[in-house]
Amino acid sequence: MDAETRIVNLEADVAAKDAKLAEQDGKLAEQATKLAEQATKIAELAAQVAKLTELLGQNSKNSHLPPSSDGPGSGAKGKVRGKFGGRRGGQKGHRGNHRSLLLSELVDAFIDLFPPVCLGCGHVLPRTPDATACRYQQLDLRDHRHHLTEWRRHEVQCQRCGAATRAEYDHTQLPSFAFGSCLTCVVVLLTGAYHLSRRKTKKLLHELFGISVSTGAISAMEKRASLALAEAHEEAQREVQYAAVKHSDATTWLRSGKTASLWVLATTAATVYKIFDNGCRDTVRPLFGPAHGILISDRATVFSFWAMTLRQVCHAHLLRKFVGFSERDGPDGAIGCELIECVTLIFEYWHGYKDGQLTREDLRFFMQPLQRHFEQLLQRGSKCGSASISGACADILEHREALWTFVTQEGVEPTNNHAELELRDFVLWRKRSFGTRSERGDRFAERIMTVVRTARKQALDVLDFLVRSIKASLDATAAPTLLVGAAACSVLAPGGADQGRVVAGQVPLAHAAHAARRPERRHRPL
Repeated sequence: MDAETRIVNLEADVAAKDAKLAEQDGKLAEQATKLAEQATKIAELAAQVAKLTELLGQNSKNSHLPPSSDGPGSGAKGKVRGKFGGRRGGQKGHRGNHRSLLLSELVDAFIDLFPPVCLGCGHVLPRTPDATACRYQQLDLRDHRHHLTEWRRHEVQCQRCGAATRAEYDHTQLPSFAFGSCLTCVVVLLTGAYHLSRRKTKKLLHELFGISVSTGAISAMEKRASLALAEAHEEAQREVQYAAVKHSDATTWLRSGKTASLWVLATTAATVYKIFDNGCRDTVRPLFGPAHGILISDRATVFSFWAMTLRQVCHAHLLRKFVGFSERDGPDGAIGCELIECVTLIFEYWHGYKDGQLTREDLRFFMQPLQRHFEQLLQRGSKCGSASISGACADILEHREALWTFVTQEGVEPTNNHAELELRDFVLWRKRSFGTRSERGDRFAERIMTVVRTARKQALDVLDFLVRSIKASLDATAAPTLLVGAAACSVLAPGGADQGRVVAGQVPLAHAAHAARRPERRHRPL
């Protein structure tokens, strides 16, 4: 084989090898592309799994979810009872509650027991009453029967002319309804305040009092009560609108299976509920009235109509948010843990102030460096580049002016627990009855709950107030006043230089009054 042929063959071999190498390079590039696509897909799936795992692990301790949503095995731990564990019942050292004997004037029947003979000599003893007798009392129910009144329009025949005349129909003397005011109020308390269904209320009335009513009659009683309580509801709403400190929160409500929005606005003197078709800002804005006083709430954007300097953001909501951060891996979890430490220290100082161990000046002194450190941590979180926490930290920083109002303003709490507690009964009502079926049902629910809650805060007899309201409605007279005397000690005059200022001497919030003092704490600076 000559040289030219060998060269041609070698060139052909080189060309074949180049083609094979090019084919292999193409395959490698295709494999690299596939690997890159797979890596992207794996990253997306890993992020999705992490997100779903986080959602699966959410409960009332690390998110906005209510405690009623915690199911078995949710991971939300209940409060530990006692010092040494979760033992039920009264703990060691508990001061116990004992029923006191009632006054003798309140006793309906007396049974006197006398000794028959003397233990010393056996002589028969006279039945002489003893002023220092040992007393025992038993409270019971007897003769729980209804009271039925009948009106009769008689016809009388004249002895002179023989004509028969019947007493005319006088609506001022004859009843307008088959059921009296007291029975009506008992029924609406059972359905509207204690949230029994109409069928259970019907059965209860029959079994306890022998009264037979229909579910339609119960609905009619609710309608009468709702109309009678409309003015009291407006009175309570005016009270909270001009209060110096108010709490607000919202939850979902159901009307014929459709989602509505239930709102509460509460102060130390009154609580107002309102049900709206939706929770948009323009829809709920009329509930709050003029922007007076300090509003305690969460960070919902619906509250943007309220000046940030007159707000207090709930730190309990923030704590749950930070617990969610701490349960993540990497830098997110580390920042979350640091933020939890800050909030824990905030509450330690606050409880020390509430227990009288710190003065207001001490609270301000301890909180100054803590505020700076807390905001620095939020700055770190907003710039960390993590999509899961940077947005939340940035949003909290936008509410910076509303984070520390409780430090300087008397009567302001760092949490919105008051509003959340006021909503709890409504949430349980919704879970049992699936809400209401009409707007008339909404009005009844919000009015009866508003009046009952406010009357209890005013230390009024709830049943007595309801009876007086319904009688006033029937007689077309002035409705009774729900707010007792100068109960509105936290009311602000509209406008003027006092706008947003808390009136001195305001009564502390009801949920902050504890019967037993907390154990003494040792306060540590940051």
